[in-house]
Amino acid sequence: MALCGGVGAMALPSELIVHIFSFLSDRDKLRASSVCSRWRECLFYPALWTELKLRIGGGGSSSDETPRLEFLMRKFGSFVRELQLELPSRGADSDPQLSGRWKDAMVSYLNQVLCVFTSIRNNRNLQRLRLYGDTCVLQQEGLLDSSNLHQIEQGDKKINEIQQLFMECLSNSRQLQWLSCSFMLGLVTPSSLACLSNPSAETLQHLSLLDHQLGPLMSPSELGRLSNLQSLALDFSDLTSELCGLLASPRRTPLHRLSLLLNGAALEFKPLDGIATEDDWKALVRVSANLRVYIMALEVVSAELLRVLKPSLPLERLHLDSYSTVVTDATLELISQQYNKTLTHFLLLRDDPDFPDLSVNRNEDPLVLLAWRCTKLTVLVLHGYTVWSHNLVAISRLRGSSLQVLTVSEESIDFDPDQSMCMEGDPFHNLVKEVSLGLGRVWHPCLDSNLVLSEPTQHFHQEVHAFSMGM
Repeated sequence: MALCGGVGAMALPSELIVHIFSFLSDRDKLRASSVCSRWRECLFYPALWTELKLRIGGGGSSSDETPRLEFLMRKFGSFVRELQLELPSRGADSDPQLSGRWKDAMVSYLNQVLCVFTSIRNNRNLQRLRLYGDTCVLQQEGLLDSSNLHQIEQGDKKINEIQQLFMECLSNSRQLQWLSCSFMLGLVTPSSLACLSNPSAETLQHLSLLDHQLGPLMSPSELGRLSNLQSLALDFSDLTSELCGLLASPRRTPLHRLSLLLNGAALEFKPLDGIATEDDWKALVRVSANLRVYIMALEVVSAELLRVLKPSLPLERLHLDSYSTVVTDATLELISQQYNKTLTHFLLLRDDPDFPDLSVNRNEDPLVLLAWRCTKLTVLVLHGYTVWSHNLVAISRLRGSSLQVLTVSEESIDFDPDQSMCMEGDPFHNLVKEVSLGLGRVWHPCLDSNLVLSEPTQHFHQEVHAFSMGM
C-alpha cells in the first residue's frame, strides 16, 4: 500500500523495513526477500536472525535440503545467537552393511553436520546451541568402527573433521549459556568438553551430552569447571558417586534440573556399578534444595529400576518405555510411595501387541493408588497395559481438574463384563462421560496409538528442553 504523498514502500529506510520484517516468521522473511533486491539486502541484517531453528530431513530428499542448509548457514552462521538443529531419521533398510539408502543417509548426515560447524566455528556471539540427530537407524553396533566407516567415502576423515570443528566452536565461544547435543553421531568425544573456553565455562547454565557411545562424555574435572551450571542431562550410568559428590559442593551454584536417561540395552556395556548412592542423593539435595529430577527408563527390567530409584531422589517426571519388558505392580507401588510428594509427570508406555494387566485383581489397581498418593500428579500417559474402565474413572475422580493431561490409548482400555451388565447404554460412551465429569472437561481416549508412542530419544531430547526451561 502506498504511503501518503504517493511515496512507495521502497522509500522506507532500511531500519524500518528490518523492523517490519522482525514480525514475520522465518519462512515469510525468505518469501519477502524475493520481492526485490532492496528487501533481500534487508533480510540479512543480523538483528533479524538472532535465533535460527532448522529441521532437516524428516520428509523429502535430504540431498535437496543440503543446499538450503548451506545457504542459511553461510548467511547467518557467523552471528546467530541461538541455533537449534534437528536431523530426524530418514529411514534405512534393516541391514545397514548392505543398504545403499543407509550410505546415502550417512553421507547426507556427515555433509550437513560439517556445513553447520564450518559456519559457526568462529561465532563468538553464540549463546544457545541445541542439536539433535535421530540417527538410531544408522547407529548399529560397531558403526563408528573404521571397518564400517570405510564404506562411506572419506567417512572416518569427515567424522574426525566434525569432532575437530565442534571443539573449535567450543573453544571460540565466549558467552555460551546452553549446550545440548543429543545423539549426534560421532560428534561428541570424551575430550570435547575440555575445549570449552573459560568465559563460556563461567556462563554455561545447561549442559546435555548424550550419545550411544559406551564411555562417559564428561569427566568430573571438566564438570568441575562449570561452577554456574543449573541444569544437567546425561546417561544414568555416568552419574557416579564421584560426580554426584562434585555437584553437591557448596561452592557451586545449586543444581535445579537433572535429567537422566537409563537405557536397558546399554547396561551390559555400561553397568550401574558406582552410581550415586542414597547418601550421595541426600548430600546433593541438602545443597540443591530446589532440585527436580526427570528420568526416562528405556527397556529396563524392574530389578534395575528398583536399584536406581533411591528414596531421597527428588523425582518429578518419570517415563517408563519398553518394547517387551513389563513393569511390575511392585515397582509402581514403590514409585507411588516414595515420590508421592514430588511426582508430577508419569508416562507408562509399552509397544507390544500383548497388554498385560498390572493389577492383582480388578479392584486393586496400582495406577489408581499412584493417582491417589501422588497429589501433585498433573500428567498421566498410558499405553500397552490393560487399564480397566472403572479404574480409569477412579483416577479421573481422584485427581480431578488438577490432572491436566490424561492420555490413554483406546487399545489399552478394557471393560469388566460384570460391571457392564449393571449399566445401561454403551459402555464406551459411559466411560467417556464419567471420565469427563471427573476431570471437569471433555475427554476422549486416544484413538491412534502412534500419537502416544513417540520415538523415545527424540521425546527425551524435547522433554529435557521443556523441563530445563522451567528453571
